[in-house]
Amino acid sequence: MQFPQAPPTAPLRLVVADDNPVVRAGLTALLSGREDTTVVAEAADGREAYEAALRHRPDVILLDVRMPGVDGISALPHLVRLAPVMMLTYSHEAETVREALRLGAGGYLVHGEFGTEQLARAVRDVSEGRPHVTPGAARALLPPAVVPSASAHTESELPAGTREMSAKALSQLQSPVGQSFRSSFQLSTREAEIMDLVASGMTNHQIAATCFISEKTVKNHINHIFAKLHTTNRSQATAKWLGVR
Repeated sequence: MQFPQAPPTAPLRLVVADDNPVVRAGLTALLSGREDTTVVAEAADGREAYEAALRHRPDVILLDVRMPGVDGISALPHLVRLAPVMMLTYSHEAETVREALRLGAGGYLVHGEFGTEQLARAVRDVSEGRPHVTPGAARALLPPAVVPSASAHTESELPAGTREMSAKALSQLQSPVGQSFRSSFQLSTREAEIMDLVASGMTNHQIAATCFISEKTVKNHINHIFAKLHTTNRSQATAKWLGVR
């Protein structure tokens, strides 16, 4: 007895909004050349993106931040009412990242921090309500006190409450769906806190000072994290923790 095959999944329909025609053309060629995604419209600014979204009702809108006329941040509150929005931009300033996520962006990708497959996965994640950010955007979500600088932080330099803030910085700006995704790794509360700091680019010394523990304890936690994430180094662990591959 043969069972009927499930119909193929329709490709996700996308609107690409970027004022740079080269970037638009590249993204359109890339995403329309796949079986799982297709670009139904392009836009050069926020107004055109809104008009295209009204006309085509896409599954996801890819939106640049800085555009002439109506920029991405100004258009974002209107666009999220029509479709999930993923910021796709060169801008990774902390204020911009936070504002975009506060206004409802489902993801934030910084050019140069992802490949083709990561981009396709991010589009799928955002369409299904899973938050997706690249490392540069993730670092912007941490308080300034815990973002790594040229010299390592010492415990005395850290203000009271930094440890508690660092543990919550990413989670407060991500949806419950994203937290459910992370819970599948079964990290303890302390391990999740340390993994957030690893993803921010901090060294073991900086993490130890931030969490008020020894570097040896940090190393032990990181080894346990690697085992649970099935990774062997910080880059792999960060990518998996942030959902970029």
